[in-house]
Amino acid sequence: MRFLFTFGAIFFPLLLNIRATKQVPVINGIIGGVPHSNDKVPLEDNPVSPVATTPGKLRVVENSGVCETTPGVYQASGYGDLTSTQSIWFWFFAARKNPDTAPLALWFNGGPGSSSMIGLFQEHGPCRITNDSSTVVLNPNSWNTEANVLYIDQPVGVGFSHGDTVVGTSQQAASDVWKFLQIFFADARFAKYQPNPLALWTESYGGHYGPVFAAYFLKQNIAIEAGTVSGKKLNLKVLGVGNGLTDPLNQYYGYIVYAGSNPYHTLVSPSTISSANSSWSSPGGCKDQITSCYNGGSDSVCFNAQSYCNEFIFSDLTGDWDAYDVRYTDPDPYPPNFFTYINSVRTKIGAEVTWAQSNNEVYINFAIKGDWMRNSAPDLAYVVNAGVRTLIFDGDADFILNYVGVESMVDALQTQFSTAYRSQTWTPYKVNGQVTGQYKAAGTFAYLRIYGAGHEVPAYTYGNLGYGQAALQFFNQITFGNDLVST
Repeated sequence: MRFLFTFGAIFFPLLLNIRATKQVPVINGIIGGVPHSNDKVPLEDNPVSPVATTPGKLRVVENSGVCETTPGVYQASGYGDLTSTQSIWFWFFAARKNPDTAPLALWFNGGPGSSSMIGLFQEHGPCRITNDSSTVVLNPNSWNTEANVLYIDQPVGVGFSHGDTVVGTSQQAASDVWKFLQIFFADARFAKYQPNPLALWTESYGGHYGPVFAAYFLKQNIAIEAGTVSGKKLNLKVLGVGNGLTDPLNQYYGYIVYAGSNPYHTLVSPSTISSANSSWSSPGGCKDQITSCYNGGSDSVCFNAQSYCNEFIFSDLTGDWDAYDVRYTDPDPYPPNFFTYINSVRTKIGAEVTWAQSNNEVYINFAIKGDWMRNSAPDLAYVVNAGVRTLIFDGDADFILNYVGVESMVDALQTQFSTAYRSQTWTPYKVNGQVTGQYKAAGTFAYLRIYGAGHEVPAYTYGNLGYGQAALQFFNQITFGNDLVST
């Protein structure tokens, strides 16, 4: 099988062709591809000038005046130094209303290896990048309208974070994020937010990050209670995951279904769909390889499953359409790039390296460890059963993590609410009288499909709604511990 990868000491004689496309890299023409044994991995060239790190503490620039220009609203950006050679970047925005008592929402983009500044500037931050990619405008539908929001670039090496890029699994990433939050809440400027309700929001590879991080936080709380771990408990109340990769075995067949039948148009020819079906179901094909990964498969087994499935199913089925929004041909320029803008303000906000959307080394670390094809559904079920209010949502124009696969994942969950959930019928979801999606809910669990949205759901508008208006409504409802309700 030509996609096999040799682990251990690896030499790649040919330059690996890696191209960033929004959140998931394209490797040798394959979205979500992996390096092969004859590839040379280009190392990131982003040296850091000598800085005085403060292991176990924050280094902060307060009220830079960048992005959030609402009078009187506090912001802070900077680094939490995990070690002398590992620094995690954060950007905190206080709520525009009642910040002292408002919940604290964490935001993580996916990749793996993509910066959470994507969420800030393209989706739901206090400012939004304009279509000219050189200016920003104040966002009336920012998620910090009523909640405190903390954007975090992780793992180390992603976005403005810098240092030793050693993380290669979601579990390792969870540990580092927990350590960062311990540093964050130990700082006198932010300690007051530690007792407030904590909400974890994420998207894309966040289908792994969200459940794994949330489960890790809860288990650390138990260990702190037992006296086996020292630290501050995290008051986790909410998990929100948008367009996420959680359970590949139950999600990958969704690519085949969506390519042939979705709300917009077929993506490829019947013969291509037939070929993908064969690649899915044939002996040794995608389904068998993911199953082997699930059944205690080694890193190389899971790596090869990612290689095979993304080449012969996922990438083959996009056709001429943009994987992040199938309404447009590839590449769709929306949401607009903000590389030039963010690097023009980096010194004002205290950033110490040139920002990049994705880090190839981090992405490849995760691929080599086989993390992509591992199943995070058990962690998701653990979080739901622990009483954490959970929302899974998906934009119906997204292919890369399409609603067919996500809904299959949700239907396969085994939680205290799953039987009741599966018996529900769809309910229209309205925002200011505009039907903007449909949902099902049971107990503290809900799933929401949003109409007319691509991969980055809060970046879009629909009908008579403003950009991100629908997302702000469901974000506020869930973050404040309420059910989804039409308005």
